[in-house]
Amino acid sequence: MNWLEVSLTVPGELAEAVAEVLGRFAPNGVMTEQAVEFLDDEDEGTPTGDIAVKAYLPMDEHLEETRRKLEEALFYLGLIQPLPAPNYTAIGDQNWMEAWKSRYQPLPIGKRLMIVPAWLELTDPERIGIKIDPGMAFGTGAHPSTQLCLELVEAVFAQRSEVSAVIDIGCGSGILSIAALKLGAAFALGVDIDEAAIANSRENAQHNGLSDPVFQLGVGSVEDVRAAKFSITRAPLVLANILAPVLIRLFDVGLAELVEPEGALILAGILEHQAQEIVQAAQAHGLRLSERRQINDWVALLCQK
Repeated sequence: MNWLEVSLTVPGELAEAVAEVLGRFAPNGVMTEQAVEFLDDEDEGTPTGDIAVKAYLPMDEHLEETRRKLEEALFYLGLIQPLPAPNYTAIGDQNWMEAWKSRYQPLPIGKRLMIVPAWLELTDPERIGIKIDPGMAFGTGAHPSTQLCLELVEAVFAQRSEVSAVIDIGCGSGILSIAALKLGAAFALGVDIDEAAIANSRENAQHNGLSDPVFQLGVGSVEDVRAAKFSITRAPLVLANILAPVLIRLFDVGLAELVEPEGALILAGILEHQAQEIVQAAQAHGLRLSERRQINDWVALLCQK
């Protein structure tokens, strides 16, 4: 079946009323879209501007009658407050799940790693596959910060014959911990303040054949690790791919103390103009910068204790 998209872009105060009208005629519900702006370095996106309200009508023998009734309902709503004319666009049907999956393809990282969508198989025997199912958590491998972190994780394992444990602060999808384990770490602890991230990490761990006791996951952050709420309180490799202002705060509550003597700390989620402040914070807590990598405006740092 093909569909007729009906779309109106209206001020926020009208969006709910328009959605209610469109919802009477759309069997699969209504969707809304709104732009976001980023007010500061920590803003995850603040909605701004008008809202596009969209619904999809089946292009069947009832389409003309449905469209007439919809426009009549919009006319009466427009008597209360003026509305723009609806836009109509014909949409061909397709397998939406398969179309969504087609956006994700295996992605080589560094010299040894390959990020593989969970529904595909690794086809390159020269690389180590990390299966990731894109979910609500950050870390599919597509973002420069994640790629830089993975490159530095790989570099650490190229320099060290053995890494007994890894602590991943703000583990997101679990991708960094999974990479560390597949590169040879004996144990990984991943913590995140978002329960959805922990759930997504567990799913990805299962895709990669990893679970407790090798990969421990839990809700928490630096303070919880230091308070011995998990099985380890320090590690020779610590990972933190978070926004730069959050990294500064984590240093203040003991991020550097999670790193064992002679250990390494990988930091990412840092924009180019923020890098020097992060380096200074690391140095103030007994770390020295060992390596800096950059993709576009994003920077990752490898620090040694």
